[in-house]
Amino acid sequence: MLLKNALVYRNRYRDFVTTDIKICNGIISDIGNFQDEDGMDLKGYAIVPGLIDVHTHGRAGFDFVTAYESDLPIIARDYAKHGVTTVMPTLASAPFEELVAHTNNINNFVPEKNQADFCGVHLEGRYLSTKRKGAHLEELIAPLNADELENEVFRSCKSLQITAAYELDNDGSFLAKVMEIGGTASLGHTDATFEQAREAEKKGIVAYTHLFNAMPALHHRSGGAVCAALTGSCYAEIICDGIHVSPEMVSLAYSLLGCDRTVLISDSMQATGCPDGEYSIAGSVAVVKNGVALTLDGALAGSTLTLDNAVNNLIDFCSIPLTDAILCATENPARQVGVFDSRGSIEIGKRADLLIIDSTDRLRLIKVMVKGNFID
Repeated sequence: MLLKNALVYRNRYRDFVTTDIKICNGIISDIGNFQDEDGMDLKGYAIVPGLIDVHTHGRAGFDFVTAYESDLPIIARDYAKHGVTTVMPTLASAPFEELVAHTNNINNFVPEKNQADFCGVHLEGRYLSTKRKGAHLEELIAPLNADELENEVFRSCKSLQITAAYELDNDGSFLAKVMEIGGTASLGHTDATFEQAREAEKKGIVAYTHLFNAMPALHHRSGGAVCAALTGSCYAEIICDGIHVSPEMVSLAYSLLGCDRTVLISDSMQATGCPDGEYSIAGSVAVVKNGVALTLDGALAGSTLTLDNAVNNLIDFCSIPLTDAILCATENPARQVGVFDSRGSIEIGKRADLLIIDSTDRLRLIKVMVKGNFID
């Protein structure tokens, strides 16, 4: 397949250039000007990499921690329809045996045409601070136990990210085990002090899970994990819906993180794309009203945000161009979880996960391509 005459986004230069893209067997085989060859003329359109959501619990009525194997293709198709070509299914708190079983189902999932790819598993559940549990049911939270990570199912993940309250990892064995099995670590649902967060960075965490949410508020006498994230070197996930984090605080965070360390996530739950009503997440009932999900005691319970909307919100909240914002939903999340070698930018040798959009100003989807195939 040959895509011709489009304005193609270049991550390295944060710009668009008119060029052609050759695709063979789902992989970008060449980029350049092929004037004498026929192809799909995309003059007037732009192409950006497919979006990558590394923190999402589900959508279309399904949650990854309760979904059956047969539900996964339905969920994967719904992500692809909204421009998310790579998903890291995120499992909230649940009994250990259930986490293992659903991780195994995700590991075994093989996407077909029209379906997003699952690049691994994000465990956001179980190893959290009960003080910052958010929507997670307290009885489902457990101590940080390195022995549990020895399970072969976790070792078999293509990519594994584990969110935990690493300040509770008293002897450092849990974080050491995460890295030993090839996982990446993110500090979240945490009551860590600034010093504890900094120590976690030194020991190997790569990110902060949904910055501002489920961690102590930024205070002028106690910076906590928020200050550590904003002034450190790790990635910081942001739920950019204007609800979990207000627009002005997104702007403040971005002014410090920039387009190099900001990672946009949806943190979407099963109600995403569905009517208001009663749903569940992390063992808790979640009532969705006007698109906002709350537990019965008033805690935010995931979001109904889609990642394409998150990109456009970041553009609006921070007054930045698409050329900066798109990195926060492509390259940055790919680097965070260790999959940038195969996706996250438009380069020879990478998956042909591409979004055709109608301008270089905003993310308005015209067509979505997953591994060389346009979805129906």
